[in-house]
Amino acid sequence: MRIESCRLFKMVSMALLSRQKLVLILLAVYWPALFILAHIPIPQFVRQAGVSDKTLHFLAYLILVFLLWVTISRDKKVDWRRAIVWWVLLSVLGYGVVDELLQGCVGRSCDVRDFAADLAGVLAGLILLSFFTFWPAVLIVTGATIFGLTNVSRVNLADVLPVTNILLHLFGYAIFTLLWIQFIDLFLSPKPPKLRWLIIALALPTGFLSAVKLFSAIAGKSSGLRDVILAAVGIVVVVSTFYLTTLFRRLSGNSGAIGK
Repeated sequence: MRIESCRLFKMVSMALLSRQKLVLILLAVYWPALFILAHIPIPQFVRQAGVSDKTLHFLAYLILVFLLWVTISRDKKVDWRRAIVWWVLLSVLGYGVVDELLQGCVGRSCDVRDFAADLAGVLAGLILLSFFTFWPAVLIVTGATIFGLTNVSRVNLADVLPVTNILLHLFGYAIFTLLWIQFIDLFLSPKPPKLRWLIIALALPTGFLSAVKLFSAIAGKSSGLRDVILAAVGIVVVVSTFYLTTLFRRLSGNSGAIGK
């Protein structure tokens, strides 16, 4: 019993380390990319789309503080009594101040409202991580990002940014579904290829897609059928791949057992 517990502990530890390395790589790519995007002139097509830059600032710093905290703390929740939390808060906000001040060098305005949106994103991320560990939190952050980017512009993204719109719906919902399946595997009981697993795996992504599109409709934004199809394709491809792969492995295992 003790040997099995040690093996399980080692497996969990290795998984945490692998995930931390992946998050570190994402942070190393994301932070410089965020700096570059914040210090180039705003493209004309972004202006034409009527993009809410406050929403972008909120999401950008929500993602930044999430990646930074997970890199530093692994799977620990935010404990406001620990000094590291305040160091993270001050570091990201300090970067936000410098970021705003430097934007004047490239013809972009230094706006206190942008910094307020940055602050809101940082606080939202830390508060979220106060209640949730990595997997629930990453699902919420990914969902918030998809929701925000879908509704960030005053016009239909498909009309002004068609490629971005395609990538958002196809890969955004595929990534969200992939994260949800990992959550099911870790915290919920059903395993593929059971029908119950298939229903649960499809339920949250399709429900989330419906909620996003319903909000867009209420907000008066047209949501084309192509966007829904692209998102549905991303969801179905990920779920069916997991389901069929597990089914094939089980059938292969049974065939091997019969052959012996």
